[in-house]
This record gives sequence, C-alpha cells and structure tokens, in this order.
Amino acid sequence: MVYVERRRPGWNVRGARALAAVSLLVFLASGGYALGSKDGEIRDPSSRDLGAFSQGPYGTAPEPSGTWSLAVPTTPKPEVQPAEPSVTGTPRKMTVEEAVAVARDGNLGLVSPRIAAEGKRRADALAWNNFLPTVDVSGTLGRWNVDQSSMILGPVPRWSLSASFSAQLMLNLALFEGVKSLRADYEAGLISYAQAEARLERDVRKSFYNLLLLEENMKLMEEQIEAARRRYEQARANYRAGTAPELSMLQAQVAYENLKPALQEMRIGYQAARDAFAMTLGLPRGTEVQPAGKIEPAYAKLDADAMIASGLSSRLDIQSLVKSLESLQIAETGLKYRLWTPNLILGWNLDPAFSGDPWADDLFDGDRWSQRSGMFRATLSMRLNGLLPFTQDGQQLAELRDQRESLRANLAQALRGAEMEIDGLVRRLEKSRTSHTALELNAGLAERAYRLSEEAYRAGAADLLDVQNAELELRKARLELLKEDYTYVTALLDLEYAVGARFGSLGGSK
Repeated sequence: MVYVERRRPGWNVRGARALAAVSLLVFLASGGYALGSKDGEIRDPSSRDLGAFSQGPYGTAPEPSGTWSLAVPTTPKPEVQPAEPSVTGTPRKMTVEEAVAVARDGNLGLVSPRIAAEGKRRADALAWNNFLPTVDVSGTLGRWNVDQSSMILGPVPRWSLSASFSAQLMLNLALFEGVKSLRADYEAGLISYAQAEARLERDVRKSFYNLLLLEENMKLMEEQIEAARRRYEQARANYRAGTAPELSMLQAQVAYENLKPALQEMRIGYQAARDAFAMTLGLPRGTEVQPAGKIEPAYAKLDADAMIASGLSSRLDIQSLVKSLESLQIAETGLKYRLWTPNLILGWNLDPAFSGDPWADDLFDGDRWSQRSGMFRATLSMRLNGLLPFTQDGQQLAELRDQRESLRANLAQALRGAEMEIDGLVRRLEKSRTSHTALELNAGLAERAYRLSEEAYRAGAADLLDVQNAELELRKARLELLKEDYTYVTALLDLEYAVGARFGSLGGSK
C-alpha cells in the first residue's frame, strides 16, 4: 500500500513556512496602528453663549442672554504668511473697520490661540473615546534552546507559535466628570481666543487713530511752513523795494528754514508707525497703508455705576476666571468619584497556541490551535487610601480645595480691580468731554489772533516776532484740540474693552 501525504502543496517547504510566519508577525504588529490611523469625521459642535450668566459672579448684575457668542475658527492654513511682494508705489487705503477685518485674517498673534482652541474643540468632540477599551494584540514565534519532551505527548517541537489578544475597560463615575472637564476646557479656549481677538482689535483701532493724529500733525506743520514761506517772500520783496531792512528778511528766512527739519522728522516717525501698523495687520513688508477717515469723536455722558453693574460679567478676564473656577469644581468632583467609588474593570483575552511544529505542520489546521487561559472577567475594585485624609490621595483633594479658594480670592480681586478701571476710564472720558469745549473755543481765539497779527504784519504795524508767536499759539491750540479728540477716542476703546462691549457701541469716532 502506497502512503500518500495529504499536506497542502508547498507547506512542506521550510522557506515558505518562514515567510508565512514572518508575514503573520508583521500583520499582528501593524494591525493595531492600521485600525486606529484613520481620523474620524469630527462635527463642529454648536457654540454656547458664554456671555450669558443667570447671575453675575459675587452678586453683580445679570447679563442679558444672547448678547454675544463665540465660535471656534477653522485651523489656520500653512499659507497664512504670504510671500513678500515687491514694494508698490500706490498706498493701500482702508477704513478702520477694513483694517480690523484684515488684522483678523492676517495677524500672526492669533494663530497660537486659534490652534489651541481648535485642539480643545477636537478633544471635546472626541470625549467619547474615554469609554473605549484598551486593546492589545501580539504574536510570538519561539525556539527552545534544548529539546523538550512530555511524558504524555512525547517529544515537543523546538519551534512554537502563539498569539494573544486582550481588551480591557475600566469604568468609573469620574469618567463622566472627565467629559465635563473637556467641555469646560473647550469653552475656556474660546474665551482665550476671544480675549486675543478683542485685544488685537483694540490695538488696531488705536494704531489707526494714531496714524490719523500724526497725519493731522504733519498737516499743521506743513501749513506753518507754508505761512513762514509766504512771510519770507514778503520780507524779501520789501527788502528789495527798500521798505524793510535786511535783518527782517534774514529773520524770516531763518524761521522758514528751521521748520523743515522738524517736518522731515515727523515724516520719518509717521513712516515707522505706518510700517508697524502694516505688520500688525499681517501685511507683507513694504505695503503702504493709508488710513481713510478723521478723528471726530461723538462725545457722550457716561454713567460709571451703570457700566460697572452691567459690564463686569461681560469682561473676558472675569469670564476666564469663572470658567477656571468651574473647571476646578469639576476636577474636585471627579477626584471624589475616583477616590470614593469603586472601579468596574471588564476584560477579555485570547491566547491561542499552535501545538505542533510551525515549520512542518499545517498552520490552518484548527485542531492544532488550543486555548490556554483565555477568559472574560469582570472585576470590582476600590482603593481604600482615598478614604483617609492624611494619605497622598486624600491630600490631593485638600490641595484642589485650596486652589479653588485661592481662585475665588483672585476673582474677587479681579472684580474690584475691574471696578476701579472702569470708574477711572469714565472719569477720564468725562474730563476729556468737558475740556473739549474749552479747547475748541481757545483754538478759535488763537486763529483769530493769528489772522489779525498777520494782517498787521502786512500793513507794517507788527513785527515778525509777533506773527511767529501768534502762529505758535495757534498751532499749539489746534494740536491740543486734536490730541484731546484722540485721547477721548482711545480711552473710549479702552472702556469698551474693559466692559466687554462691542467696539463702537459706546460712541467713538464718526
């Protein structure tokens, strides 16, 4: 009788079996990474109204709901910073609102808080992954250093092949508090981004009005130089006609020439301020920005008490502290659950082993694979150290309580500081409002005095020094009036930022 070997063709070749074993190990090693490498679709959750409080912190007035809300921006693209183009000769004109819109899109200072907010949004959207089990897979191909034997089975093959699969999930009430913590962290990220954006908008508006102030100052200087040139031309004509001495002509010429370096210095400062403004907007180097508008504030009477009562809960720094206090409360509750409640541990593992020679026997023969200690288990455990307050676990809870009380003190201090800041800004604005009328009247009188002195100089009834003094007083009066308008506009921006109001809602420049 002829014996026919019924093994699958090719499996008695040692090289083919080695290749199959190596392929199995590679598959088992890379399987976990391949299963978890694809990102799931993340839906952008709806933004919550962070400006609404049913009751303001420490008894402040409640904030009306629906005043404003925040939304997480998209992840910044790599092309945020464009290539620097060649310098063009035409300036780019823009209003203050257009400048703010450009800064929101191009300012690099918003990139970091935007990325941080996006990361926290992603963590909040994937909060459910705290309830995923830990899964491990492995495969082992081994060879005994010496021959093994069993009293029942006889000689044991030197080569062995085994696999392992295990899954474990630990459940505790603290996991649900962890989900709340991710949501609070996400909302804190939104507040941080809103702070950076509001701070940027305030600085852009201030820089914009500062450019307008420099422009007006240069115009006043140019007018003064033009008036000095006319006086010099008149003095020279009078000298040539023999009606004025040479000294008068030389004095007028010196006064005219002395003003030119001051104007050049102003132009250099204005160009530096304009370059800095373009960099704040995120524009390429060499971009000429021309502000379009005027400093014409709409003066209004403000009530400090009403703003303190209604504006404290809208301040972003106060909201940030309140959100931090909420996060600490969530962390304390989660720690209590972790220390004072049991853990439910669910586990399941498989550990099949091949009972044969992996190089000579059929790897796909199910009868040769045997289970050794695989099982499903459910374990209820609890650590008792957390029940004792003098242990390290118990001290963690005491430290969290101390942090919470310290943060409450910081919140109370921040509220008092905010009240002082708002009150000081309102007083500053009121002083500017009352000073504006007097300065406007003073500028009108200085202009009339200058016109009269100039007419007297042409008629020969006044000397050059009288005209120069009148002109200097006129320029000072106009400059003081312009500076007062600028002071009011910038202080109003600071007040709107201090009370968390929308910029332009309290007045500002026309």
